[in-house]
Amino acid sequence: MSVFIEAVIRVVIAFGFLLTTVLLLVWVERKFVSRLQNRIGPTRAGPFGILQTLADGLKSFFKEGITPDRADVWLYLAAPVIAVVTALLMFLVIPIGAPIEINGTTYSLAAMDIDVGLLYILAVSSIGVYAITLAGWASGSKYPLLGSVRASAQMISYEAAMGLALVPVVMFSGSLSISAIVESQQGTFFGVVPAWNVVLFPSFVVFLIAGFAETNRAPFDLVEAEQEIVGGYHTEYSGMRFALFFLAEYISVFNISALTTVLFLGGWSGPVFGPTVLQWVLPIFWFLLKTWLIILFFVWVRASLPRMRYDQLMAFGWKKLIPLTLGWIILLSIALGFRNFGAPWA
Repeated sequence: MSVFIEAVIRVVIAFGFLLTTVLLLVWVERKFVSRLQNRIGPTRAGPFGILQTLADGLKSFFKEGITPDRADVWLYLAAPVIAVVTALLMFLVIPIGAPIEINGTTYSLAAMDIDVGLLYILAVSSIGVYAITLAGWASGSKYPLLGSVRASAQMISYEAAMGLALVPVVMFSGSLSISAIVESQQGTFFGVVPAWNVVLFPSFVVFLIAGFAETNRAPFDLVEAEQEIVGGYHTEYSGMRFALFFLAEYISVFNISALTTVLFLGGWSGPVFGPTVLQWVLPIFWFLLKTWLIILFFVWVRASLPRMRYDQLMAFGWKKLIPLTLGWIILLSIALGFRNFGAPWA
């Protein structure tokens, strides 16, 4: 099999996996939130309403897309595409299971296994800001512009905290490769949580909080505060163009949950036994189990906490999370220095 064909197959499988996951994710969120709020949720389309997301997608596909008169058409149309593409690109470096060996060849269960995976993720996620900014500016309306300005400021501030929360992971694992980071977590604490990641619990909390802001999820969904700015940066979008933003947001939720799993929860690590095929499947099961638990936590928070004020949101990012992560990095650096080199006065 040529390298090109293998790359195409990997990308197609990753794309199909993400689309299927998003369909399931939207349904799970609707049902879970409805149960938390003593409602029934979707019931009509398919068994238990499981086809409701597919029905909504088809409705959006055939719905008329309206372009505002004052819009910059090319940038207006490019914005939702950029949002989806950046979300898809981020997933490509996340391994969903342990490498498998077939006929003497080892295959990574990530579409791309690169040595600087963490830097790649930070770079791609920062490009996603452009999609929101362009959507608000190119719409030719003041309300989407306000939403996009909010989004840019929010994502930049919380991306800084997210990047700093990853520094201790690199310090302990000694690598920027996602697969290498997972491999370095194979020593376990009570058979579930990586031993050295117990020490990194503060980084885990900061990364998860920044993930809420990065994906514009409640209580950090100021970008789409309907009571204040109509509908946010995608106010002037309809039909499939709006659905692409919707798709990108839910892909990002899965990406952040998967990243939390591989960086702090051991990724695919877990009990593996039985024949060869089962040993291939079980790591994928453990990865998906941990990822979906994080996703359910996202949904639970959305149904439980009220939206913050914008000044509270920004103050929390700049005055709390960033100083906390900087101080934590300094403490860990001192601790690692003592562990590796001993006390300077000894």
